[in-house]
Amino acid sequence: MKFYSKVEPSKILFSLLRFNQITEKRTDISPEDQFLQTSGRVLKKGFKVNAHKHNYLKRETNITQEAWVVLKGLISVKFYDLDDKMIFETKLSSGDCVTIFRGGHELLVLEDNTLFYEIKNGPYYGVETDKKQIND
Repeated sequence: MKFYSKVEPSKILFSLLRFNQITEKRTDISPEDQFLQTSGRVLKKGFKVNAHKHNYLKRETNITQEAWVVLKGLISVKFYDLDDKMIFETKLSSGDCVTIFRGGHELLVLEDNTLFYEIKNGPYYGVETDKKQIND
């Protein structure tokens, strides 16, 4: 499911793929024009991706995008629109993946030993340069 800004309806804020929504058909979580590309798919025994590498292509990014994949546990998350107003709140559990393209976000871990991956485009320049606090 994709969530778009109420402030600027043409801009996608984030996409969420729940574990129980993953099928044998590849589900692209990211639109093709976004810097961070994520997808989900159930793979059957014998499925193969032939050996390959990616071509060197100069790409320019001007925003940090990130994906969270919950491996185990439970996380409460809030997402904020471009005007810093909360737009959506939910819980992420084992196997869920959210890709955040723009807007703000907050997470609160609800279970001990929760495990998740955070993936984002870089380079990372540190808190002072890369982040702006939202007061809600």
